[in-house]
Amino acid sequence: MSLSVRSVATTPFDGQKPGTSGLRKRVAVFQQEHYTENFVQAIFTAMPAPGPKNAVLVVGGDGRYFVKDAVQKIVRIGAANGIAKFIIGQNGILSTPAASAIVRKRQADGGIILTASHNPGGPKNDFGIKYNMRNGGPAPESVTDAIFAATRSISEYHMADIGNDIDLAALGTQKFDGFEVEIVDPVNDYVELLKDIFDFDLIRQFREKTPDFKLLFDALNGVTGPYGRRIFVDELGFSESSLEQCEPLEDFGGGHPDPNLTYAYKLVERVEKEAISFGAASDGDGDRNMVLSHDWFVTPSDSVALIAHYAAECIPYFKRSGVHGLARSMPTSCAIDRVAAAKGLEVFEVPTGWKFFGNLMDAGRLSICGEESFGTGSDHIREKDGIWAIVAWLNIIAHVNRSTPGASVRSIMQDFYSIYGRNYFTRYDYEEVESDGAARMVDRLRSFISETESDSGIVGKVFGGFTVAKVDDFEYTDPIDHSVSRRQGIRVIFDDSSRIIFRLSGTGSQGATVRIYIERFDPSSFDIDAQVALKPLVDAALEISQLEQFTGRKEPTVIT
Repeated sequence: MSLSVRSVATTPFDGQKPGTSGLRKRVAVFQQEHYTENFVQAIFTAMPAPGPKNAVLVVGGDGRYFVKDAVQKIVRIGAANGIAKFIIGQNGILSTPAASAIVRKRQADGGIILTASHNPGGPKNDFGIKYNMRNGGPAPESVTDAIFAATRSISEYHMADIGNDIDLAALGTQKFDGFEVEIVDPVNDYVELLKDIFDFDLIRQFREKTPDFKLLFDALNGVTGPYGRRIFVDELGFSESSLEQCEPLEDFGGGHPDPNLTYAYKLVERVEKEAISFGAASDGDGDRNMVLSHDWFVTPSDSVALIAHYAAECIPYFKRSGVHGLARSMPTSCAIDRVAAAKGLEVFEVPTGWKFFGNLMDAGRLSICGEESFGTGSDHIREKDGIWAIVAWLNIIAHVNRSTPGASVRSIMQDFYSIYGRNYFTRYDYEEVESDGAARMVDRLRSFISETESDSGIVGKVFGGFTVAKVDDFEYTDPIDHSVSRRQGIRVIFDDSSRIIFRLSGTGSQGATVRIYIERFDPSSFDIDAQVALKPLVDAALEISQLEQFTGRKEPTVIT
C-alpha cells in the first residue's frame, strides 16, 4: 500500500518569523487551527537541498505542555512531505544538546526541537519550534528567512493519514507505509558522548577521596532530570540527595526554568544553607547552566574562560584534538579574550545566538565558546550544552585537587584572576516592558552613535567618573561565509575599556525585554562584590538610557 496523503487548505498567519532560537509563542497561539501545521509545513518547504524526500529527521523536545501533540503533527506532515525516517526521543523527550548529538551521530538530515528554552511552560505559557541543520546546529538566517517566506505564501499543508497516534512510549522501530519511526532512549547516546569527552574515572576517584565534597544539581523540572540522574548518580556515584527538581514536568512545576540567581532560588538557598561545595542548574531544554558554591557565584563569562584555560590540560577530548579557537557573544565579558591571548589562540566576537558559532566550528576554527546568558559549549555538538559545562567543571575541580587538595570553586576562580585579572560583569533584565517605549529608548541611543565628540552626542562626556570614548551598534561579518549581521547591540565604550551594552531581546513571547550589560576590568582587586564594583557604571547606564522615563521601570526583573 502507498501512503495516503491529504492536502488541507489554509491561509498564512502573521508573525511566524523564527528568531534566534526558532518560533516562540504562547501555547494558545500554537493551538489555533492550522497554526502549528502551517509552520511545520513551512519548515519542510524551506528545508535545504536535497529537501525532505527520503530524509532522516530527529524530533524531540523539553517535555513542556503541547510537545506530544506537536510531535504527532510533525510526523504526519513530515511523512506527507517525504521524510523516510523519524528518530524520536521516548515520550517526545530530547534535550536540545542530546538532539544535536543524535543528529550528528546518526548523520540525520536535520532535526525539529520543541522548546521555548528557559521560558515558562504549561497551557497558559510558552511553546516553541526550532529547526536544526544536518550539522546539528540551529538554522542560519538564510534558512529561517526561507521558512518565514514560506509561512507568508502558504496555501495548503500536507498530512499523512496513518490512523492512530504514534506510540511515543515504546522503544524500537515502528514501520508505516513509506516511512518508519524509531523511538530512542533520550539519554543513552548523550551520556556515551560525555564519557568520551571527560575523565569520568578522575571525577569518581575525586569523589571517593573527598567525602566532604557535596554536589547539588537542580534540573528545575526541565528535561535534564533524567540526564542528571544517569550522569551524577549512576555514573559518577553521587547520592540521590544530590538531585533537586529532577522530574520533567509539562509546566516545570509552575516555575521559570531559567538557571539564574533569581529563578533557581531553591538551589541557591540549599547551596548556602547546606554549605554545598558545588551547585549547578540547567534550564528547560538543557542548553544553559549555572555554577556556584556556598561562597562563590561563577558568572557565565568567567565560567567559559576558566574552562578554556584548563581544557587542553585536563579534559581528554581537548587533550586529543587540541583547542583551535575561542569565541564569545558580543555582550559576554572579555575574560575569554585574555585566555586566548595568553595561549596564542584566535578569539571571535559574534552576535548573540548560538548559530553564529556553528560556521566557525564547521571550519575548524573554534573549539570552546560561550554566552553571558548562561550558555557554554564546544565543538562536540552544535548547540550550547548545560550538562557539558557542569561536567567540565567537575573534571577541572578533580584535576586541580590532585595537586592542590581542598581546592574549591572560589579558590580556583581566585587563581584564575591572579593570572588574568577580573572582568567584573553584570546584566540587568527588564522583562515584558511596553514595546513602543523600549523602541523609542533604543532609537534615542542610536542617535548617539559616534567616534567623535559632538554637541548632540555623548562621546567625550563623563558619567560616574567614566569618559565615553565611542558609541556604536555592533555589526558582524562572518569570516567563513561573509554574511553580515547589523544592529546587534548598542555599545557605549569608555576610555578605560569598560563597556555598557543595550539590547532589545525577542525571545520572550510577550512585550519586549531590555537587557543592559555592564563590564569593567580590574587587574588586581578580585574580591569586591560585582554590584558594588559596577554601581557607578550601572548608574551611568540608567542616566544615559533614561530607561525609567521610557519604560516606567524603576527596578530590573532579574540581575545576573
